[in-house]
Amino acid sequence: MPYIDFSMKKLLLLLIIAALGGGGLYAYKREWFGGMPKKPVTSMQEAIVAAAEVRDIEFSIQVSGDVRPATQLDVKPEVGGRLKKIHVLPGSKVKAGMLLVEIDDRDILSERESALTEIEGAQLAVDKMVRNHARAKDLHEQKLISQEAFDNLTSELAIARNSLAKAERRKQLVEDKLSKTKVIAPGDGTVLTVPIVEGQVVISAASVNSGTTLMTIADLSRLVVETHVNQVDVAKLLLKQEVSLSAESIRDENLNAVITFIAPVATVKNAVKGFSVEAVIETASERLRPGMTVQMTVPIANAEDVIAVPVGAVFKGEGNSRVVYVRDGDRTERRSVKIGVTNTEHAQILQGLKEGEQILLNEPARGEKRRS
Repeated sequence: MPYIDFSMKKLLLLLIIAALGGGGLYAYKREWFGGMPKKPVTSMQEAIVAAAEVRDIEFSIQVSGDVRPATQLDVKPEVGGRLKKIHVLPGSKVKAGMLLVEIDDRDILSERESALTEIEGAQLAVDKMVRNHARAKDLHEQKLISQEAFDNLTSELAIARNSLAKAERRKQLVEDKLSKTKVIAPGDGTVLTVPIVEGQVVISAASVNSGTTLMTIADLSRLVVETHVNQVDVAKLLLKQEVSLSAESIRDENLNAVITFIAPVATVKNAVKGFSVEAVIETASERLRPGMTVQMTVPIANAEDVIAVPVGAVFKGEGNSRVVYVRDGDRTERRSVKIGVTNTEHAQILQGLKEGEQILLNEPARGEKRRS
């Protein structure tokens, strides 16, 4: 008998145990899990069917948008300086002409005093030159002074009067600056933000800079939804088209709006090319506020009391045709149909089916045809 060492016996024993275990697992799987995996069922008896029925179909597109006031403006100072008093807070309702902010006017008051002093000096100079010119005129008429001397006095009088006019214009400019230290509301509205504090130094708005924003005022009685519609769906929108709105915070209210603007040029937003669209809310809710996000539903097409089938039961035929598979007992008929209004759930059948006919929801030969 050939010699087999202990390690060889151990290896053979492990191989026998592994073979027995694999066979037992295979038998166990056949017993409890129905044996070997079967091919997908394609028999007509187990095919899923649906009936063509009469129903209403509505097709619409939904986009999200942000609410903003139709009219909104930033209030900026026309003169710079330190803020002396702020008379409104965020949420305050204001009327046109109402005082909003006061800017410290001490420096401008000093300018006005200087301008008044300048006017007084210029007026004295004019009065003096008027008297000198009157005497020179008498002397000139008596041939006691030369024409050149008289002309010089006439010019000096004109210069004095010009200096007086300049001083008066400077005073007017100072008066205008002084009046602008009191910032008033340009119109009726609600204060949205006040990003300033008393004592802060503000910069006037000019051509070289944008200036300091004192506050933002908006007319909340007229709100607008601003959204971005992709280039495929925007062709279906029309100006003055009515749309419905819904918001998570006010689900119990139905809001309507009218499309008032469709951008003529496409823009890219969130990596999607589309067009900016605005819709004015006809009756704004008091609970609807700027900055909220709403869902805008735009109705595109509607069909009432039409024969319809689940959209998954319509398949692509040759070319651009559409087909369905009609089941009659154990027989299946491939039939061309003409579809109308379609949404995500149902398709209108204009031609090719009758109410109550049974159709398949899966193609008889899977993988050979492409679902539309």
